[in-house]
Amino acid sequence: SMKKTRIVILAIVIVAAICTAFYIVNNNSKKESAKEAGLTEIQKITTRNMEKDYPATPREVIKFYNRIVKCYYGRQYSDDELEQLADQALSMFDDDLLKKNEKESYIESVKSDAAQYEEDNKSISQTDVCDSNDVKYMTDNGDDIAYVTASYFIKTGSSYTKTYQEYVLRKDGDGDWKILTFYKIEGESSESDE
Repeated sequence: SMKKTRIVILAIVIVAAICTAFYIVNNNSKKESAKEAGLTEIQKITTRNMEKDYPATPREVIKFYNRIVKCYYGRQYSDDELEQLADQALSMFDDDLLKKNEKESYIESVKSDAAQYEEDNKSISQTDVCDSNDVKYMTDNGDDIAYVTASYFIKTGSSYTKTYQEYVLRKDGDGDWKILTFYKIEGESSESDE
């Protein structure tokens, strides 16, 4: 009968519409992840929403900070991108550290450090952060403090040195870990001329 055929056709149309919708949605999410994959490391860092997606642990904070540092010394950025990288870094600084790092002067010091690296033919080939169970926690005057050690493999010409930094983080009122201070510490340095 006519009626039956019409229902069958209608059903086919609906299924086709669902399939098309699914294809569009699926394709868009593929495009999104392709776009994500196509982002440069700098774009991945600068597009991270630090309000909504702040690194959860002291170790994660330093890992993210190190990615920024590596970009600084990679020197592959526009002035705008450098400013955006600096904004992300400064969002991880404790208020006490921010007082000592005015944004403008912070960017200037990053620029001059990076220029010095270029002059000395230096680059950071790798950064590392200590294991979670090596993070030291303590309380100081009611503040939660964490110590995170990071290491940096620095290539100068054809030789490598490893330097260590100790980062001290303090938990702020929102429960976020912020960098309070950092300093170089002695570690075994392996000089090798390959």
